[in-house]
Amino acid sequence: MTRFATREDFTAYTEALAKAGSGKERTRILVGMSTCGIASGAEAAYEAIGAAVAEAGLDNVEVVKTGCVGLCHAEPTVEVERPGKPLATVGKVDAERGRQLVADLAAGRELDGCLCTGGEVYGNQVRIALRNCGRINPENLDDYLGNGGYQALARALFEQKPEDVIAVVKESGLRGRGGGGFPTGLKWEFARKSQADTKYIVCNADEGDPGAFMDRSILEGDPHVILESMALAGYAIGAANGFIYVRAEYPLAVKRLTLAIDQAKAKGLFGQNILGSGFSFDVSIKYGAGAFVCGEETSLIHSIEGKRGEPTVKPPFPAESGLWGKPTNVNNVETLANIVPILQKGGAWFRAIGTESSPGTKVFALAGDVKNVGLVEVPMGTTVREIVYGIGGGTPSGKPVKAVQTGGPSGGCIPAEKFETPVDYDTLTALGSIMGSGGMIVMDQDTSMVEIARFYLQFTCDESCGKCTPCRVGNKRLLEILDRLLQGEAKADDLTTLKELSLVIKDTSLCGLGQTAPNPVLSTLQWYHGEYEQCLRPKKTVKDYRIVEEKCVGCTACARICPVKCIDGVVKKPHVIDQDKCVHCGACFSTCKFDAIVCE
Repeated sequence: MTRFATREDFTAYTEALAKAGSGKERTRILVGMSTCGIASGAEAAYEAIGAAVAEAGLDNVEVVKTGCVGLCHAEPTVEVERPGKPLATVGKVDAERGRQLVADLAAGRELDGCLCTGGEVYGNQVRIALRNCGRINPENLDDYLGNGGYQALARALFEQKPEDVIAVVKESGLRGRGGGGFPTGLKWEFARKSQADTKYIVCNADEGDPGAFMDRSILEGDPHVILESMALAGYAIGAANGFIYVRAEYPLAVKRLTLAIDQAKAKGLFGQNILGSGFSFDVSIKYGAGAFVCGEETSLIHSIEGKRGEPTVKPPFPAESGLWGKPTNVNNVETLANIVPILQKGGAWFRAIGTESSPGTKVFALAGDVKNVGLVEVPMGTTVREIVYGIGGGTPSGKPVKAVQTGGPSGGCIPAEKFETPVDYDTLTALGSIMGSGGMIVMDQDTSMVEIARFYLQFTCDESCGKCTPCRVGNKRLLEILDRLLQGEAKADDLTTLKELSLVIKDTSLCGLGQTAPNPVLSTLQWYHGEYEQCLRPKKTVKDYRIVEEKCVGCTACARICPVKCIDGVVKKPHVIDQDKCVHCGACFSTCKFDAIVCE
């Protein structure tokens, strides 16, 4: 393998790559092979497509293993790039469908079953952090180099001072995508100005929010962009070593990161005296055990050090005293994924996207009661409605969306009447939620918001490190109140206590986990107070079942399943439940396929 001893070696190699690829009229079949795709059967599809291409002798067709393009609802996904034709996206591709796809290509036929052509399936997305995911082979360094990889690092090492790199990042207005939204360039500047013989770069890949998988997809689909960005950050602040803190539950991400590090070192893009510049930088992978609190930067630092993952009071901030007491810069995966394109295209280019206070794009993991589950990347300022309905397609059942939870367990619920809200850091905070790392959970009209608040609070209680009393004890008391509400045992003053205690916990907890834990409670109290009040009313001990005459088609299924024969009626005529005989078992309710039986 050619090792780049100098920048000239690197330039000659990348120019040769570009020359070798220019003028080729090739068709590329891109098979999504991230965790979601593999779990859905993408490996079988990939092998079948490769075998079919070989059997058909299609020398001008290249089958490429890629990361996730974000269409998780349609996995396994395949995209076909053909000269002179729009991009064709095909979903649910098993081995048989893969072979048929190749047969269609060989015969020059149009591809059947396309989700779309020309990329319409992505809606109004703008891909920056995800730009290479699904477009390159994450296990092939040449694919990354062929798309401009490591050019920003080479230019920085030979044409820019560290202060120049920081200035570009500051000009971009990039804010940390891990939740807090602190200006990235300012964070780098603080670390740069801290005086020490040793400094560190840390990539926070401890993605712990339920329903979030943005960072995992970037690590699996474009690992080299994280390595290049970490090296750029190291050059900017004066660090020679970095750590990627990734949860052990991400085996494919770890595998591809490890391969990428080995490839970069073999080429001389990592390690000692990179490209002959005199700058050295190396990276190690540290495994996390899946503790949610280790997403907080001081807890993460302690975990890398081999200590218990607990937060510490700030200041001092990690930029002054972090890993082993040395200045440390911590950025999450998505933040770093934006660094390379910013340095390639300039800070002004990035700032022109999004809003004035929140430039650029944001990746969201869209999940829950939504048709098009997957990853979306949209400019900051895109409305909740456009994301949920325009890209997400609304609910699978067709029922109205009741609320959207952003920010994971630390976020809040946004009600349907606020869906015209532009998504950025400041407006979400004003609504009682947060941006967080980018989870976006959709809930339809049947969702109990009190139960949702309890679900997230249970999660944060389980994940609390227990160091500070407000989080350890206060959140437990909140959970007990929610339990009483849902069990019909709440007291009249419990709602007042719920709100007051939530505010105290927010103001007095040590770290971000405790400070934001009450957000689901406070936001649902604000927007769905009636549901909490309903929990204070006496509950019926049994549920009554009634047949809606207008919906009943007289199929007799309910009458046949009833164990006490309390349902009367004739075929094709509405039936009636005898309430005096009904034992409230619910068998009829579960059996009816026409929603003609209601539970009251």
